[in-house]
Amino acid sequence: MLQYIKAERLSLKDSSEFNEAWLRDRIVDDPSILGLGDLEVRDVERKQPGTGRLDLLLRHPDTGKRYEVELMLGATDESHIMRCLEYWDIERKRYPQYDHCAVIAAEDITSRFLNIIGLFNGFIPLIALKLNALRINDQVVLNFIKVLDEVRLGDEEVVGPFEPPANREFWEKKSSMDSLAIVDKCLDILHEINPNLALKYNKYYIGLIEDKIVNNFIALRPKIGFVRAQVKLEDIETWAKKLDEAGLDVLEGGRADGRLNFRLTKKDLEEHRDLLRQVFEDSYIA
Repeated sequence: MLQYIKAERLSLKDSSEFNEAWLRDRIVDDPSILGLGDLEVRDVERKQPGTGRLDLLLRHPDTGKRYEVELMLGATDESHIMRCLEYWDIERKRYPQYDHCAVIAAEDITSRFLNIIGLFNGFIPLIALKLNALRINDQVVLNFIKVLDEVRLGDEEVVGPFEPPANREFWEKKSSMDSLAIVDKCLDILHEINPNLALKYNKYYIGLIEDKIVNNFIALRPKIGFVRAQVKLEDIETWAKKLDEAGLDVLEGGRADGRLNFRLTKKDLEEHRDLLRQVFEDSYIA
């Protein structure tokens, strides 16, 4: 039978036995104690260009999603919050192929700062963790409680009523004629599935409409020389394996949102048209 034992609340900040490096090392030993899943350590004390060091960079082994973690003993303050957001912004710009989430962990997250952090959370993927350290005899327990969870953002089409204007000419200047030719070839394939599908030019991506109704089961982002395709799928891992075995460049980001990301070139369309039709059709039916 389990027996009750009273634990003593322990302040790591006020203790001479512990410091932030000790806390960081415990997380490195077992990242699962954060309660964010079975994450892997990607880097420790990661140097940021022109600024300080990111305490921890964690990675989800299946989705590739990255977590920029800022640790603090004691109560949250302005500098740690700003560093957390700054490091998240640097990493997501350096590695845009991945999804990124900022994480701040502290012993005390005051209601004032929780309200401030909450204001960012509608625009920035952000998680706040409160650390309760407990002493039981000669042992220490680290208990992380999620006090603010990441807001899962929807497609740009449903975020708000304002949609930045864009058209084909906008994308010709932003990417290239060759990349838009790839988009057109994708539409040709989609017309074999449903001839009523049409392109909808948005500022950040090219989506789809079906009978004048938005249906972004596929989003296309033309770059210079290729197109990044984001395809909604139920069985992402199976399709990721199929495309990878065929030689397509499958990207890791986006899977947490139910999308498979991969690059498309003119050569890919010529050599793998039938396979692309299959994945597009599977996405449309899903």
